Amino acid sequence: MTIAEDSAPQAEVMSIASPINLIFASLFIVLVYWHFRPKQAIELPRGPPPTVFRVYTPKTLIEFNGENEKPVYLAVRGRVFDVSPGRNFYGPGGPYENFAGRDASRGLAHQSFDEEMLTKDLSAPLDELKDLDADQLENLQSWEDRFNEKYLVVGKLVAEGDPEAPKS
Repeated sequence: MTIAEDSAPQAEVMSIASPINLIFASLFIVLVYWHFRPKQAIELPRGPPPTVFRVYTPKTLIEFNGENEKPVYLAVRGRVFDVSPGRNFYGPGGPYENFAGRDASRGLAHQSFDEEMLTKDLSAPLDELKDLDADQLENLQSWEDRFNEKYLVVGKLVAEGDPEAPKS
């Protein structure tokens, strides 16, 4: 007799990876997924539209004064800042609303929010601020530093007729 004939039939060893166990595991995974899956599509809030750095003139900047749901921009020493997050201060009805859509450099340097600090003629050359004293320049620098920390620079302010000025 041979060894194979001599031994009694051995019990089959069940494997964990048997087809029935794989079916049950798959069914369990599907049921867990169906139970915990998101019920509605998750919608992320919309961010603000992208802002493109561009060149402004006093005439093109004036429209960004916060009226009609437009952003609020102001310029300091030739750099245009988006101060829309501070709309309560710089937008319509705010204490600094005179500066919205304008070059605010002279008014900030003088710590004055009066209209006479603003350039009336939008076609005139930009204010070079040459007549400011040391204290006024220091005031202006502190305002500019504050704007740099809090707001995005969205453009550059140039005079009408400047080679960089946008074509009308």
